[in-house]
Amino acid sequence: MTLRISNATAEAIELLLIQHDHRGMSRIRQVLNPGYLGRAAEMLRAQRGIAYIITGFPVAGSFETDGPAGAMALYRLCEQLQLQPVIVSEHSLTQCLAPTFRCLELATGTREEVQQSVRDLYQQAAPALIISIERPGAAKDGRYYNMAGVDISANCSPAEPYLELAPCPIIAIGDGGNELGMGKAIAALDAMDIHPAICTCDELIVADVSNWGAYALCALTYAQHETIPDISVALREDLAFLVAAGAVDGVTGERVATEDGFPEDAGAELVARVIELLHQENQL
Repeated sequence: MTLRISNATAEAIELLLIQHDHRGMSRIRQVLNPGYLGRAAEMLRAQRGIAYIITGFPVAGSFETDGPAGAMALYRLCEQLQLQPVIVSEHSLTQCLAPTFRCLELATGTREEVQQSVRDLYQQAAPALIISIERPGAAKDGRYYNMAGVDISANCSPAEPYLELAPCPIIAIGDGGNELGMGKAIAALDAMDIHPAICTCDELIVADVSNWGAYALCALTYAQHETIPDISVALREDLAFLVAAGAVDGVTGERVATEDGFPEDAGAELVARVIELLHQENQL
């Protein structure tokens, strides 16, 4: 049974996603047009064709749990919506996901070489939708930085051309300001003590943890399309799978099934609260 979702409920979920506000995402939301979660869900429902899901944030010689788990959830959602999802990232991530998910390695080389590779890709397999989740975005100086201000450019393949050359809507999800797509809120980010990403998008979703933004988007979209599956079970399994493949918590650097230093069940508890809000409206 599909659920009726009002703008008020969608915006309540947006606020829930930034309740901890440990990285100043409430300030970023203030410069965004409220209702972005609902509009992103509508984009997902409206498109048909290939959806490229770009993710992977390098840390401690591996990649974060935050980002890939959300990408896996979005992949399943896209399949339910009759989109053709493809996860795009570096080899370290795509090699562990490829047995189960369609994957594509990010193009490498200079910015110009990557641009040409993306043009060639889009000529052969043009996207109907681009989703970026927790993917490093270049700052004004063209370099890539983590939240501590450390230059991680040597470990990042430039993904900006995938957005800049996209002939389709773009959704981006981030939690710190240094992620691809965050340029949509550059005026607010410039006031923060970070190296903000400048590449922009059509709809930007901000959250305390990027995965949580993806989980909320999935729950809201499922609610308007069909019965909401048990996202909490899947996210626990996905995190455990990623850690077994070498992923680490992006804050602690430990190989544990947690996201950005939050307790192990924090993501599942957030999902439960989101689903509760979605059902409350339909019980009135």
